[in-house]
Amino acid sequence: MTTPAPDLARIRAQVEQLVKAGDTRQLKSLRDTLKSGIDRRSLDERTAKYGRQPVRWVEERLGQTVWSKQREILNAVRDHRRTAVRSGHGVGKSWTAALVACWWLDTHPPGEAFVVSTAPTFSQVRAILWRYIRKHHRAGQLTGRVNQTEWLIDDELVGYGRKPADHDDSSFQGIHARYVLVVIDEACGVPEQLWTAADALATGPDCRILAIGNPDNPASHFRRVCMPGSGWHQMAISAFDSPNLTGEQVPEAMSAALVGPEWVREKAKEWGEENPVYRSKVLGEFSSDSPNQVVRGSDVAKCRTPAESRPPADRFLPVELGVDVGGGGDETVIRERRGFQAGREWRAHTDRPEQIAPLVLRAIRESGASAVKVDSIGIGFGVIGELRNAAGRGEHTAHVLGVNVAEAASRPDKFMNLRAELWWELGRGLSESGGWDLSVMDNADTTVAQLLEPRWDVDPKGRVRVEPKDEIRKRLGRSPDNADALLLAFYSAGRPRVRGWL
Repeated sequence: MTTPAPDLARIRAQVEQLVKAGDTRQLKSLRDTLKSGIDRRSLDERTAKYGRQPVRWVEERLGQTVWSKQREILNAVRDHRRTAVRSGHGVGKSWTAALVACWWLDTHPPGEAFVVSTAPTFSQVRAILWRYIRKHHRAGQLTGRVNQTEWLIDDELVGYGRKPADHDDSSFQGIHARYVLVVIDEACGVPEQLWTAADALATGPDCRILAIGNPDNPASHFRRVCMPGSGWHQMAISAFDSPNLTGEQVPEAMSAALVGPEWVREKAKEWGEENPVYRSKVLGEFSSDSPNQVVRGSDVAKCRTPAESRPPADRFLPVELGVDVGGGGDETVIRERRGFQAGREWRAHTDRPEQIAPLVLRAIRESGASAVKVDSIGIGFGVIGELRNAAGRGEHTAHVLGVNVAEAASRPDKFMNLRAELWWELGRGLSESGGWDLSVMDNADTTVAQLLEPRWDVDPKGRVRVEPKDEIRKRLGRSPDNADALLLAFYSAGRPRVRGWL
């Protein structure tokens, strides 16, 4: 039950009397009561003015502008118990989710309102949504104080961000309030158990859940809530909805922060408009795993979520490089792997061994790699010669291994050639088992887009056959050089490491 605001005129008169009497103890008590009454009256005024007008709240309390899709999200949370927003890259999704959280706590009574947020990792909770919450809190000089993942008003906790254990569906228990808002940020990476826990918090008619993120995992629970008949209010935001592509008038600073047409054109050419990464990052749409796709998007998505804690040092050994040598206009790509983790990338548009070898030497020096695996077909043979000559001159100590993917596989009864074995056992196998960490690698989106492109079938002998590189180039107009370099980096001692090798 809400406590009525005190009679402020009467309290002010009492304060004046106590000041004359010099009664400091009673004076402090009455001043606290007066402040509380003023705060309560201010809250009542904000609720009456902004409780049903979140867009007006953003504009007047924070002095910010929101574009059409952001306005739609704010109003959807106002009107619907559960809202799911799948969105492309660079449309301000987490910024908007933070606006929703701030509006919620600024227009509902402390003690009756609570905000809970979660994300796939604690670092994402702190560095994405709550970083924006802190910015909005400062901009509007909102009540209370906000630290890295908590909001307190008069020492009462009214909001927090958490990343419980994936299977801990009791982690959010104990929150009892009339107005609970749950924000599920980067929603594709949040496991189903935490959705269950979130739903248990928001059972009342005045509670809300906002789930928002890139639709990059077709096997996620987020995909299910975005399907027809799920009971969720659903929204989709494409890069093509951005004011920079529609012509919607927004402030220059906002325009600079949103995705633009140049990026969209670049990604259409780089990834291809049917690629799952393009559909997720640009169109804000889910893709389904294809039966003849070598590497499945749902498997790769799991490998892109950062670990909650740093693994032991031995998980980052050995340090090795894979080199896919460009020819016929393709790019030369060097990929670092540090144990189970894919790391840096070096690349150049050149097919001259005398130019490629110095780039590889630089990568060896910068990474400390103990082995370099080079695609030996065509130009790669000359690169291998240059690197071995450099080793003879004492310029490096890395073992240089030539890899001809057209040769026979280590299991010729199962795979048509070594290329098929590499793609199946490493690309598919390590993704399926979570055997590699792709969360911090350079040029991640492009590399993953290429990983998802090759198709497979069986040859007349019933062996796995992976689409040749030349056919991929004809089909897409580009070559999967970054993905091939990644596979070479994880290739070991003349044969692939099979699933479960860690």
